[in-house]
Amino acid sequence: MKTLLSAFTALIAAGLLATSADAANLVLYTSQPNEDAQATVDGFMAANPDIKVDWVRDGTPKIIAKLQAEIAAGNPVADVLLIADTVTLERLKQEGRLLAYKSPEAANYDAALYDADGYYYSTKLITTGIVYNTAASLKPTSWQDLAKPEAKGLVTMPSPLTSGAALIHAQTLAGVDGLGWDYYRHLSENGATAAGGNGAVLKSVASGEKAYGMVVDYMPIREKAKGAPVEFVFPAEGVSAVTEPVGILASSKNAEAAEKFVDYVLSEQGQEGFVKLGYIPARNGMKLPEGFPSRDSIKVLPINAAAALKNTDEDLKTFSGIYGSN
Repeated sequence: MKTLLSAFTALIAAGLLATSADAANLVLYTSQPNEDAQATVDGFMAANPDIKVDWVRDGTPKIIAKLQAEIAAGNPVADVLLIADTVTLERLKQEGRLLAYKSPEAANYDAALYDADGYYYSTKLITTGIVYNTAASLKPTSWQDLAKPEAKGLVTMPSPLTSGAALIHAQTLAGVDGLGWDYYRHLSENGATAAGGNGAVLKSVASGEKAYGMVVDYMPIREKAKGAPVEFVFPAEGVSAVTEPVGILASSKNAEAAEKFVDYVLSEQGQEGFVKLGYIPARNGMKLPEGFPSRDSIKVLPINAAAALKNTDEDLKTFSGIYGSN
């Protein structure tokens, strides 16, 4: 026993074994599903054993509400955010709530996927396309197919009032020539419904209650692999995408550890972790998960985060005017 204690003490003295007092504590606020959040944190801590991460998970609107309440009370807890969309982080950037950090890993990303000043970086691409029940007679390949008479009363979608991804999707399609808000009006006239989140859409289509839906990619692809009677389509016009960006809070007391977290989720190792979870990695040169087509075959439609932020209230009002306040 004395020998073990002496060896333990020697390791601490040599700096080869961190004590709990020496370990950095990092607080992550995230909108990832619980299992995904735990996997991300586990991977980071394995690569950085001297940093302990505590995390809080909720939907992006609730995470931001929590953060804003903490800021108002003068005690923001989070060091780093990993949440749904760049529009939300753009708002925090404009409010001066984020810390700029130029990650060396950014060299492996398209410039459109991160903030030029280093305030936030996209970590993955979660696209919204079309899910359909395999028993459906129409096999859609285009967004316009959902407005055809064959799909009358058979289409459902998440509401932008509930889902951040649905809001980004609506704002993206609203900016596409040939679609726009008129497309959403045509869908409504064709009996399409909009309510709840992506999970409810998938459940409705998989059960056969509805034949078609707008939904984020990984949900139906995962469920198809489990035997669900669904197919996912990347429409010809292209897909919208939320990118689960990561950013450091300006109020962080552990900025150095937060920078390491940013570097990790952007690194090849971190991106491989997201691939294993079934997501399209944002980093260039990465393989896609099983069930996805090749990356160069997926057309991602552009969205300007600053413009989307500016137009959010008006866009929500427009959508509510078409579909009601569900």
